[in-house]
Amino acid sequence: MDAEALVRPVIEGEGLDLVDVTFGRESGRRILRVTVDREGGVDLDTISQISQKVSRRLDLEGFEPGPYALEVSTPGIERPLRRPQDFRRAVGERVQVRTEDGVLVGELRAAEDDAIRIAAAEGERLLSLEEVAAAKTVVDWDEELKKGGDR
Repeated sequence: MDAEALVRPVIEGEGLDLVDVTFGRESGRRILRVTVDREGGVDLDTISQISQKVSRRLDLEGFEPGPYALEVSTPGIERPLRRPQDFRRAVGERVQVRTEDGVLVGELRAAEDDAIRIAAAEGERLLSLEEVAAAKTVVDWDEELKKGGDR
């Protein structure tokens, strides 16, 4: 059974976005990771509720590829960008984009279904999503630490 197909209705039924579902081994354990998000973020109570609902759904549907641990979380501060909606949500944020030609770091200015526009030190670039090998939001920690000192 496909874990993503089983958990997607539960996640979306709660008004959340399903960011990713992975199933793999880590430190000798099998882990099913479900990553969720929504505009404005997700609090710990919501994570707990979703975890219980996802677990019940998997049990009811007979998802048993052997013993595994279920982890439900958010993408975090530096989050991967894979789908057009991930890029749209990150417009205005600092991003790192890896292409065949190298790595760009800059502000994500626009995101469409098939392309993104980034303002980097080298200038503004328009990239098709097909050119993007990997992308994520990034935090300028030096800038964040300066802000923290001003509070």
